[in-house]
Amino acid sequence: MLNEPGPTLQTLRELGVGVVRVTLAWNTVAPAQRPPGFTAVLPADYPAANWSIYDQIVRDAHADGIAVDFSLTGPAPLWAAGGGQPAPGNYGEWKPSATAFGQFVEAVATRYSGSYDPISDTIAHRNSDDLPRVSFWELWNEPNFGEDLAPQAIKGSTVPASGPAYRSLLDAGWRGLGLTGHGRDTILIGNLDARGSNGKPRPGQPQGLPGNFGATKPLQFIRTLYCVSPTYNELRGAAAAAVGCPTTAAGSRQFKAAHPALFRASGLADHPYPVNLPPTKASSTDPDYVEFSELPRLASTLDRLQRLYGSRTRFPIYNNEYGYITNPPNHSSSHFVSPATAATYINWAEYLSWRNSRIASTMQYLLYDPNPTKNVPEFGGFASGLILYGGTRKPGYNAYRLPLFLPVTSTPPGRSLEVWGCVRPAHFASLDTGGTPQQVQIQFQRGSRGAFTTLRTATITSVRGYFDLHLSFPASGTVRLAWSYPANDPLLTPSLITPGDPDSVYSRSVKVTVT
Repeated sequence: MLNEPGPTLQTLRELGVGVVRVTLAWNTVAPAQRPPGFTAVLPADYPAANWSIYDQIVRDAHADGIAVDFSLTGPAPLWAAGGGQPAPGNYGEWKPSATAFGQFVEAVATRYSGSYDPISDTIAHRNSDDLPRVSFWELWNEPNFGEDLAPQAIKGSTVPASGPAYRSLLDAGWRGLGLTGHGRDTILIGNLDARGSNGKPRPGQPQGLPGNFGATKPLQFIRTLYCVSPTYNELRGAAAAAVGCPTTAAGSRQFKAAHPALFRASGLADHPYPVNLPPTKASSTDPDYVEFSELPRLASTLDRLQRLYGSRTRFPIYNNEYGYITNPPNHSSSHFVSPATAATYINWAEYLSWRNSRIASTMQYLLYDPNPTKNVPEFGGFASGLILYGGTRKPGYNAYRLPLFLPVTSTPPGRSLEVWGCVRPAHFASLDTGGTPQQVQIQFQRGSRGAFTTLRTATITSVRGYFDLHLSFPASGTVRLAWSYPANDPLLTPSLITPGDPDSVYSRSVKVTVT
């Protein structure tokens, strides 16, 4: 996407994507060396060429009606990283300066305030040169993962270090967004890796910690972030001081005011990959993991922490990284699911998310599979995309565009089954046709062959394209969704044409049994 954002964004619009998540790494815009007089809080302090790709993404997304979610994260430029790095060093994720990060956030937020003219490098009266406003932000990516924020633990891996570091980064980033008029935007914290490592157990640390570059278990990380013990008591004394927490009850009473992002953010985000399992299962029984099926545990933990400090906040949970690595193309493990299974699982996960009011978003990561590693042909990389590297669509492409899920697929004659689905592009199609309501056909094929016929046509009333109904099936067979891009709709491009049926697109098919 960073090479050609326009075509990629058009594909995302065709799929009905409402928000695109863009990693804006600090070191991609910052100068490699800190120049004399560099204040870091103004966009003009950063090399103009370094902004160009992000400017293009923001402009193209705005033109397509897609919101941009900027993930403001490391690596830091090396001049803003800490000292004492272990060999070989030169890691921008190592002890990044919170002060410098806040300045970086302030510069980015100023540039994308909606009134910044990159030609004159000023905030002035609105004109056609102004960059569109961005109103969706994340503060750091996977701070509980040592390759994104290090060290994770110090002193022989006995003292958590990433929680206190992230707390400082949040304070600075929150201030930077507030100073630039973004305080009421959507601001996400956390963005956590769903798993972690035990590390080597130490006295007083029975669960162990992950050292410099491992991953801290997410709930373990959150407890340190909020200054509580494994039993959810406020830390005191030396244990509190070691992780930058209040050592007294009086100090704890000031904690909420001192760290507003922890209590006033728009939500907390998680990357709840269940490895290669369906969304109802987890890869581990570890109580500190937060995979998809364990998101209710994350919600209850956050509620408990908020109540501890007298807050009534109930954070929405954002799933902002999710998908399934498929085999093919990644043949390195027999455990990776097939593309067809991945298509089923992403529909299943979205249905469960739709049912859970605490889950605020559903996320597909990635769109395109990465380029396979040339030296290891059987390894396809993090191949969780909807499209193979060569351009061939996986079954997940159609499944993502028109999700379909039946919680129960077998029924006695005469009884109905729940049919849940979504026409993801419906919102854009309606906008492009002057508000025309979109309709989806629930089609059925009797037995295992023959033509599909329409059992019911549903009108889409949800702005997100969802519908949920109960339907009786005349016999065993196969159900699918069919939807047509409106005639002359800008969404209808040659890439979407179905051979033999140029106007219609289809969901995956689901078998039902009536017996």
